[in-house]
Amino acid sequence: MALLFDSRQPVHFIGVGGIGMSALAWILADRGQPVSGSDPRDNATVQNLRGLGVRIFSEQTAASINALLASSDQAPIVVISTAIPDTNPELMQAREKGLDIWHRSDLLAALISRQPSIAVAGSHGKTTTSSLITTLLHQAGEDPTAVIGGIVPCLGSNGHAGQGRLLVAEADESDGSLVKFQASLGVITNLELDHTDHYGGLDDLITTLQRFGNGCGRLLANHDDPILREHFRADAWWSVRNSDDVDFAALPLQLDGDRCRARFFENGNAVGEFTLPMPGLHNLSNATAALAACRMEGLSLDRLMGGLAVLQTPGRRFDLRGTWQGRHIVDDYAHHPSEVRATLEMARLMVDSGRSPLPSPPRRLLAVFQPHRYSRTQEFLGEFALALQNCDALMLAPVYAAGEKPIAGVCSRTLADRVRALRPELPVHVADNIDELVSLVRDASRPEDLVLAMGAGDVNGLWSRLSRTPVAA
Repeated sequence: MALLFDSRQPVHFIGVGGIGMSALAWILADRGQPVSGSDPRDNATVQNLRGLGVRIFSEQTAASINALLASSDQAPIVVISTAIPDTNPELMQAREKGLDIWHRSDLLAALISRQPSIAVAGSHGKTTTSSLITTLLHQAGEDPTAVIGGIVPCLGSNGHAGQGRLLVAEADESDGSLVKFQASLGVITNLELDHTDHYGGLDDLITTLQRFGNGCGRLLANHDDPILREHFRADAWWSVRNSDDVDFAALPLQLDGDRCRARFFENGNAVGEFTLPMPGLHNLSNATAALAACRMEGLSLDRLMGGLAVLQTPGRRFDLRGTWQGRHIVDDYAHHPSEVRATLEMARLMVDSGRSPLPSPPRRLLAVFQPHRYSRTQEFLGEFALALQNCDALMLAPVYAAGEKPIAGVCSRTLADRVRALRPELPVHVADNIDELVSLVRDASRPEDLVLAMGAGDVNGLWSRLSRTPVAA
């Protein structure tokens, strides 16, 4: 049962600048609820929230909680994420004062319970799929409420308080809290082991996603994923590999470096063709899931097909940041071996085919990768090495700890050795810090290169640093 809250009660977010927290803060503030938050980062997200009237504390101290209590007759609900430690001064003061403490998943569950909702889960592609669902609904005039883990291009934000019937939410599996969500329609994109800091193994992850699926009114799942086929009972299935025994399918007619053309099937019958303005079979699968979800919510194909032509991936998903001295700098959130492999395959297709959505066709592919978490790097060291071979040069940043303690023998140099053992002729460079990484990219790259920065840490700052760096003589 989702928690209930008074729409007039103040809500305070500790770490409001985070991608998951800020979307919720935006929705509540836009609906007129008193919202405050704290975050030492003065990023664009925090600035946008401040512009919406959200009271922002730049320091996380007990004084922030005291100030909120002094300024209102009603005590605030305090919202935290899994990233907030018990030693956080604001959290400690909130507990000392007896305030209600909600995990962000409690708040999202409450919003989901208020209206018909589509919740998208899965190991990979959930941000893109939920963003594409939001975009299709938006283009069809539905104006959905959206809580997404990335910037949705048609909204310019990761959160939107829509006036339409539906809410679209990304359901993050990393801490298991998605079992609280009871959406009208659940979507699972795929499933494989990840987040080994939380799950004891694949069976634990499967059980958690099964609980999520069982809590939804209906479940839509990817038939191309063998784990889903074996362990889940879905109300509907989609595929990009076959149109038999599935409810929805999009079979590729043409895959280029800048687009996909596919024939769409419902219940085995061809009902139309469309061109997707993005490359990659994984993006076609995400778009097919989005189209299927909208169809299950009763939207006609006529209303949806036009939206497919203008779909865009969300921020940090093959996101062209800019062109520096003729080099195309692209940022991507890929941080699992399967994501790295799919992203590099898509980039390689752009280089080999001479067709891409970039300002000019790239001639070489330079991969920049920042491993995320020591536990993930240790678990998938061999898989990362295999995936990272598909480039013309590789540059590795130090492991982004994300709060974890180092593990002996687990580092980017160990990963580099694995890659070199598999492909000795591949140039592999290791940086000791981000500044050194910028220098490596500057010196190793040349005009017409595609520089693809991948990772879930601060490697996304490569463009801003590189754009201020003079080219090597």
